[in-house]
Parts: sequence; structure tokens; C-alpha cells
Amino acid sequence: MSESTTFDLPIAGMTCASCAGRVERALSKVIGASAVSVNLATEQARVQAPGDSLPALIDAVAKAGYSVPQQSLELSIDGMTCASCIGRVERALGKVAGVKSVSVNLANERAHLELLGQIDPQTLIAAVTKAGYSASVWEAEHPPTDNQQQRLHRERLALIIAIALALPLVLPMLLQPFGMHWMLPAWAQFALATPVQFIFGARFYVAAWKAVRAGAGNMDLLVALGTSAGYGLSLYEWATAAGRMPHLYFEASAVVIALVLLGKYLESRAKRQTASAIRALEALRPERAIRVTDGHEQDVAISALRLNDLVMVKPGERFPVDGEVIEGQSHADEALISGESLPVPKQPGDKVTGGAINGEGRLLVRTQALGAETVLARIIRLVEDAQAAKAPIQKLVDKVSQVFVPTVLLIALATLIGWWLYGAPMETALINAVAVLVIACPCALGLATPTAIMAGTGVAARYGILIKDAEALERAHEVSAVVFDKTGTLTSGAPRIAHLSAIDGNEASLLQLAGALQRGSEHPLAKAVLDACAERGLKVADVSDSQSLTGRGIAGNLEGRRLALGNRRLLEDSGLSAGPLADSAIAWEKEGRTLSWLIEQSPEPHVLGLFAFGDTLKPGALQAVQQLSARNISSHLLTGDNRGSANVVAQALGIHDVHAEVLPADKAATVAALKQTGVVAMVGDGINDAPALAAADIGIAMGGGTDVAMHAAGITLMRGDPRLVPAALEISRKTYAKIRQNLFWAFVYNLIGIPLAVFGVLNPVLAGAAMALSSVSVVSNALLLKTWKPKDLEDNR
Repeated sequence: MSESTTFDLPIAGMTCASCAGRVERALSKVIGASAVSVNLATEQARVQAPGDSLPALIDAVAKAGYSVPQQSLELSIDGMTCASCIGRVERALGKVAGVKSVSVNLANERAHLELLGQIDPQTLIAAVTKAGYSASVWEAEHPPTDNQQQRLHRERLALIIAIALALPLVLPMLLQPFGMHWMLPAWAQFALATPVQFIFGARFYVAAWKAVRAGAGNMDLLVALGTSAGYGLSLYEWATAAGRMPHLYFEASAVVIALVLLGKYLESRAKRQTASAIRALEALRPERAIRVTDGHEQDVAISALRLNDLVMVKPGERFPVDGEVIEGQSHADEALISGESLPVPKQPGDKVTGGAINGEGRLLVRTQALGAETVLARIIRLVEDAQAAKAPIQKLVDKVSQVFVPTVLLIALATLIGWWLYGAPMETALINAVAVLVIACPCALGLATPTAIMAGTGVAARYGILIKDAEALERAHEVSAVVFDKTGTLTSGAPRIAHLSAIDGNEASLLQLAGALQRGSEHPLAKAVLDACAERGLKVADVSDSQSLTGRGIAGNLEGRRLALGNRRLLEDSGLSAGPLADSAIAWEKEGRTLSWLIEQSPEPHVLGLFAFGDTLKPGALQAVQQLSARNISSHLLTGDNRGSANVVAQALGIHDVHAEVLPADKAATVAALKQTGVVAMVGDGINDAPALAAADIGIAMGGGTDVAMHAAGITLMRGDPRLVPAALEISRKTYAKIRQNLFWAFVYNLIGIPLAVFGVLNPVLAGAAMALSSVSVVSNALLLKTWKPKDLEDNR
């Protein structure tokens, strides 16, 4: 059991003393809880319980009929430089009363907090400031891209000047291999190195002092100590030279600072590139729209629009809102939103998405969603949440970083003492200790995981794959089985004519007669008949005296003939049998098809033909299953539909494991059973799939599905293409591979570099270059993910 902690929980819903008593009794029943007290006036409960009991305490309050108010908050953190900084900020924020959890991301320089009750952000900002950093509330709608650009410009200017001052110092060293022995006078070296050390290196002293004041260490402390030692040793040698040419190390301290600044600048540029997916999505938001009121057009800001306003969208413009087309016909380019490369036709009644580009037609759109409720805003939120999240593997890095800097300081001290005891001159011992301090920068460790996650989730979003959390991204590469829902996932979810048979062999005439009866009907089967007529280019006549036959079908007169189309009950009520169509009817019913009989009722009732309706496979469904099979991932079909139709779909796709006629409540149990054999992904789109999506190791919601399914899933596909399922697993595998590569290189730099520095093989200049290279290589490796494209998608952009 974890260490006991005092929890102060805000309680909502209490109205009287008996409420306080109920809450107190409920909290007292939590294992390990003690000293429970509830204050009705302040609406607070104080509990002494094990540190990991918070979820159980919140659940106990909920079961008692009350709630613990919770909220999320994002803070921008400035001043973090390495992995150890992450731990310091997290510990500082975690100590604030009411903070449920905190996760800090070095790559996007943000902290994500889950809070209990209302906490003044200034309290949290004060905690960060006390830890030695600065913070502000992060505004999602107005990201500080201009400030970031200005900061990048200042870093570049400082870098150029620092390199210009350090280059003359290192030039003699570069010329020595060519037989040119030349050295700047001591005063010139001092004049060049001092501004680099104390003006451009001031950031390291400031950050190091804040770290020391907070009782911790970071990369800045290592750089400040190392370069100060080299600079101080040079001053000592110069002061005690007594007329001889002293051996100075001004170039080492100046070049190390210049190299660290180079690494930080390249790192900042690369981190900005990892966030390019978010910026590309944010750029889709139009700032103005043309509102139509009583026939008059008015150019207004997006913020002035309200629900149900009419908006005119001209050809080539972006849709400013989510809405429904009221007037006009066009196509919409939704590539950056859903990943759909082909323009989507739009006509009255169709939905449009804000940020998509209108094609050739002028459209009048009724506003249905604004601001944070638009599809685009929700996509941005999902990608931001995923990029801010911390993958489970990062916990290992966090633990290492907490002890890393103190360990390096001890190694550097041991190096100094060891070389001195070995008999080496003090300056040699000091330079080797400086090299240890410089090579051991833990920046790469802090950047290894978040940069890969940002790049991976960003490129996935570009193709319509929204990864909601880092844990789903990390686990998806381990998937050994994918469970597919049938309707709406592998099939279109709308009935189509699967088979038809005419007694006289004339299928076109049979379709025309059925189409005439169904003309004007909104029934799904009627739409399937009319769609088939349209596909064959058949003209559909008008019927007269149309009559709905309750529970049986429809009837009407066509050119003096009385026709009826309906189910088996209509056939039996007409006193008819299946006749020559009996075998077909039996076979198609076994497939789970819905049958409709076309009957002519006069002068003598007789059967004209038979239609079998069924769901059709989505384009790409077979390809998706084949791609999974090629990667040794088994596919399973899980559906509440009848076994006949499930078997037809499974056979067409080559799926051998079929679970049919499964109730929604039992779907989760089926998935849980499959999890005993490996990591399972569930793919679905409906409300009835939500429990199974939540029960699976990885839940994947298909685009066009319900919001409930999307909330339950860890990955959402913005369009209903089954081929995006293997694509999502592939980008997960690629991203996790990058995380492992990054951590490997981050650790290898230190595992190799620190011993070399300890034994005097690595001088401070080479150590500084290696340290800068480690951060740059980690971020650059992560950026290679931006070149990823889903395999085998015929409509890849």
C-alpha cells in the first residue's frame, strides 16, 4: 500500500447535514481511509488515505449520489531545458492542493493538469515560479506563434554573434594540423570569451541559479559549472603566468557555450516543425464570413455568427462553419480534415465542415456548429491532447532524469579528485571534469518521447487518423488481433440489391416495375431499388392509386396492371407460393438477406420476380483485412446481426472467426475474452459498440459514427475507410520505433561520452559538440515521421 496522503476533496450536491453524513460514511468505506471529515459550509471533505486512493474516493462520492467537480487546465511553461526540468515542474505543481494529476511536455513546453474543484491559475503559476520557471495560462484559440517566432529570431541573432566571437579563439587549434602555430594574445582571448561567457551565456547562469535555489539540478547547471571552471582556470593561468605564454582555455568555454546555443536553436526550430500539423489545422479557420439576412449579404467576423444563421460560401472559399447546405450544388475539398483526397459532392441537405474548401458552386449554408463545437476545433483539441500526453515509456525517462544531474555532478567531482590523486596537473583534472559536465546534458532524454509523439500524431491527423492519447499510440504497435463490427464498419450500413431474379428473365423490366412502385418512398429498401434503377439508367414511370399495405409492402396501378411489392406475408396473403424461385429464396435467406416479392394481382395473382436486399461491403474492406493478415494480425467479426449475413461478409473478406447475434452488452465480454490471447483492437462506429471499444486494448472508432463511439475509442478515423485501420497500426509502429531509437541514442551518447570524458579522451569542445548533436539528432530523427504515408491507399494524396 502506498504512503498515506491527506486529500481535500470539493463535494458538489450537498444540501443539508444528512448529505454530509452520507458522504462521510461513503468515504470511510474506502480501503485505508481514516480521519474523514466533511464540512457542509465549505463543501469540502478531508480524508487521510493511501496516495493511490484518489480514484476510489471520487467513485465513493459518486456512488453516494454526489460528485467531485473536476476540470482541466493547460499552462505554458517557459525556461525548461532538459528532462530534469520536467520532474521539477511536475513536483511543484503536484504539491498544490487540488491538483489531481499533472503531465509536463518538454517538446511543446506545456503542462496539462487535472484539477479537483476550482483552483486559481495564479496559485499554479506561483508554484511554477517558485520552482525556477515562468508560466502562463495557455490559450488554445490564440497560440503564441508570433512570440515563438520572435524568440527563434533572438536565438538566431545571439547564436551568430556568439559563433563570430568564438571562431577566432578556436581558429589556432584548427590550423595546428597544417603546421601553422599561431595564438591570440591573452588579452584578446579574454576580450572575445568574456561577452560569450557572461552575455550570451547569461541564460545558463540564471537558469542554474533558479535550479539551485529550488534545490535541484538541470542541464543549465552542468553547462554553467563546466564553462565557468574553464573560464576561471584561464584567468588563474593568465594571472600567474609571470611573463611566459600561459596555457589558456578561453576557447573551450566560449566554444562550448556557442555549441550549446547552436544545439538549442536547432532544437527550437525542429520542435516548431513537430507542431506544424496543429498550425496547418489552425490555418484552416477562416476569420470572416458572409452572413445572409433577409436577402442582404454582410461581411462579418466569425465570432459574430450565431446558430441557424445563413452563410454564403463562394467558389474557392473555405467553409467558415459546420452546417447544412440549403441552396446550391458544388464539391468540397476535405483533404486536410478527413484525409479524403477526392472532392465530395454537396447539394441541399448535405453537411459541410468548417475549414473545407468549396469547389465550383456558390452555396448557401445554415450554421449548425460554431467555435469550439466545430469538427475542426474538436480535431485540433484531440491532436493537442495526444501531443501533450505522456506515453507510459516516458515514466522510465522521468525516473532516470530525477537522479541524472546529481549523479553527473558526483562523477565530475570524482573525475577531478581521481586525476589529481593520480598525479595529473590540476588543470588537466579540471578540464576532464569540465568535459564530463558538458557531455552529460540530458536534453535528448527529455525530447526523445514527446517529439516522436508530436510528429507521429501530427502526420496521422493529416491522413484522417486522430490518435487521442499517447498510451493508445504506444500500445497499438503490439496489436495481434483486430475485432471488426460489421454494419457501418466493414459494410456500408445501407441496404442494396444483392440478388434479383425475374420469372421471365427480364431483370431490367422487373427493376422498372419495382422502381415505379417505390417512387417517392423514403423507405431504405425503396432507396435501394431506385438507386439500382439509376445505376442501370432505367426510367421509372408513375403509378396511380398507390397504397401502403401495413406490415406487408406497397401496391399501385401501372398502365392498367395492379402491382404489389412486399414480404413473404404479402405472398401468402395473395395465395401464392415461391414456385420456381423457392430454391433461390431459401439460399438467399440463409445468407441473411431481406426478401421482397413483386406480384401482379390481376387478373390472376402471379409472381413476377424476387429481390434480395443486403448490406454491401465498403470499398477497401477486403484490402484492409488482407493488409492485417500480411502483418500476422488476425481479423475477427463481431456483430449483433444474424449469422447468415455475418457469414456472407466473413467469407467475402476471408475472416474465419465470426461472432454473430451478439447482444451489445455481451460485445465487451467477447472482446475481454479475446484479450486473454494478446493485444486486441476493436473497430466500431455505433452506440452499441462503445462498451466493446472501451473494453479493448485499443478502441478505433470509424468516421461518420456516433459521438459515443468516438469518446470511447483511443483512435478515431475521420472517414469510414477500413484501410485506415492497418494504417493507424502502422503509424503507431513507426512512432514507437522512433521513440525507442531516440531513447537509444540519448542513452548511448551519455553511456559512451561520459566514460570517455572521465578518462580524458574527450576535451570540452568535442563534448559540447557531441552534446548539441545528441539533441539535434533525436529531434531530427523524430521529424522523419513527417514523410510517412499510408500504404496501399489508392487515393493517397
